[in-house]
Amino acid sequence: MSTPAPVEDAPNPVRRWMLSNLSRNVVVVGVATFFNDISSEMIVPVLPLFLTAVLGTPVAAVGLIEGVAQSTASVLGVFSGWISDRSGRRKPLILVGFGLRNFTKPLLAISNAWPQVLAIRFGDRFGKGIGGAPRDALIADSTEPALRGRAFGFRSAMDAAGSAVGPLIAAAVLAFTDGNPRTVFWIASIPGIAAVAITFWFLREHSAPPRDTAAPRLGFRHLGRPFLIFTAISTLFALGNSSDAFLILRAKNVGMATAVIPLAYFGFNTLYTLLATPAGVLSDRLGRRRLLVTGYVAFAVVYAGFALAQNAPSIAVLFLAYSLFYACTDGVGKALITDLVPSELRATANGTYATATGIALLPASVVAGALWQAVGPWAPFAYGAVLAAVATALLVTVPFNRMSATS
Repeated sequence: MSTPAPVEDAPNPVRRWMLSNLSRNVVVVGVATFFNDISSEMIVPVLPLFLTAVLGTPVAAVGLIEGVAQSTASVLGVFSGWISDRSGRRKPLILVGFGLRNFTKPLLAISNAWPQVLAIRFGDRFGKGIGGAPRDALIADSTEPALRGRAFGFRSAMDAAGSAVGPLIAAAVLAFTDGNPRTVFWIASIPGIAAVAITFWFLREHSAPPRDTAAPRLGFRHLGRPFLIFTAISTLFALGNSSDAFLILRAKNVGMATAVIPLAYFGFNTLYTLLATPAGVLSDRLGRRRLLVTGYVAFAVVYAGFALAQNAPSIAVLFLAYSLFYACTDGVGKALITDLVPSELRATANGTYATATGIALLPASVVAGALWQAVGPWAPFAYGAVLAAVATALLVTVPFNRMSATS
């Protein structure tokens, strides 16, 4: 594989360090992700409150909506990844994914019942499921192995930067519209369209030779035992990782003002932005597993804190701590997947992993909603903390037989 051309050095030292040795495609994907996540995350802190306060949706139904939405994205991953590897093409699927995600979002502004929101969220996540695995494979295709952690960390940082800006814009819109969530949904379509345009005009296809299509293979067996072990542990963890909508509802439950919740989410994503690239670089140097263990421990501590929280200031601190979980697991986990499988199976592996862990997200959110209503608002977080602790123990003790030098 030819060495990807580095982007031109930036005058700012921090920017120069973040972009060092990153290919054009990695930077373009990062910028498109930034705008896409502004659009998505404008909606995230508003939607649960819109469902419960405006549409009168039961919390259990919120869990169903989020569980179906997240699982939809993940189930499609294995198929889009397989198609991408078989055809040797990445860009068309990435573009279709961004397009579907961003052209369904304005429909939220005219929805009047929670089943409509369920259908819209299904369409949004359908797009995510199509584009996610090919995007991650393209990043790996465009990056030398020793820099994968940095590349995926940069993508995660841009994701988090968009996720930080989105709630901030949402908070401003709510402040100027007397808390009207429908206006937020309309405005969220603007950065989403920008993400589609950037992908269409600037992303370059990194074609790989198509594989033999006469004997398609789906599933785990050909991806290897190390991949299977990591995916099994991650799936167990995902069973306790319910939708972040429950964090928002919990913040409201303990007394955080509606207009302040997007700001707390902004703080979480800002810190995540700052930590994601350094975490990726550390995984290149110290090993992926150490960073993943750190992230799992952070999740367990934060969820235990949400179970015990009694006031808004404690929730604000926990939102900041939650950023460590994402920084240490999102990009690092994707880099580990590409370490564990052959290059011609990268998209298939990313899609299969997303499918396996995503299927667990449906019961995770449904159980969380049921526990909230049947036991109390603290119960979903205690449940998640316990499963995270078990998954952490397995990640530490279960050996991976075939690991790269970065593991």
